[in-house]
Amino acid sequence: MPCTVTEGACVDISAKKAWLLSGGKVVYGPVSITTGRKGYPTPAGTFNVLYKEKMHYSKEFDDAEMPNSVFFYPGDAFHTGSLSTPSHGCVHLSSSASLKFFNTLGVGDPVQVVP
Repeated sequence: MPCTVTEGACVDISAKKAWLLSGGKVVYGPVSITTGRKGYPTPAGTFNVLYKEKMHYSKEFDDAEMPNSVFFYPGDAFHTGSLSTPSHGCVHLSSSASLKFFNTLGVGDPVQVVP
């Protein structure tokens, strides 16, 4: 696991994996993810959960459904999505993984994204 945060979430873009952390230990994961496509990169860095929305509809992309959205960067969130098609910057998770991330992460929790 490549992250230095001890709480919250870790995303490894190159490995296409994500984890949940608590008390310096991995409590869930690694799970498979997809991230941003060419022209829509998922931002790297350390962020904090901004807000959560059980069912978000993307205003930017034709009201696309984004179940279990956990926003960590303006316009970018963890949510249920395709694990084979790259996103527009979000971190796609399976339905079960997105539910776990939604139920575990709270507003203000750290999210570290490494390239």
